Amino acid sequence: MTEQDIRIVLEFTPEDRTWIRITRVDVPRFWQNHSVAPALGDVVRVGGRQFVIDARVWEHDGAGPTLRLYLGSGHAQSDTSFG
Repeated sequence: MTEQDIRIVLEFTPEDRTWIRITRVDVPRFWQNHSVAPALGDVVRVGGRQFVIDARVWEHDGAGPTLRLYLGSGHAQSDTSFG
């Protein structure tokens, strides 16, 4: 089995999922065709926000292995509204 056989799923916080849905941000397939899986502490940028990989969970659903990545909140101080 190669790394390309692994499905990688990003898990965002509920608030960030809502932000992604409302702003219609396209979440790219960051690790598609890469030979190295992401590590804890890696950072991804989506729609101008930065997310840190806080946890990795390996799963197998019968179709193949899945690496589920749990991301920290992408809400930055600069996103705060003072109105």
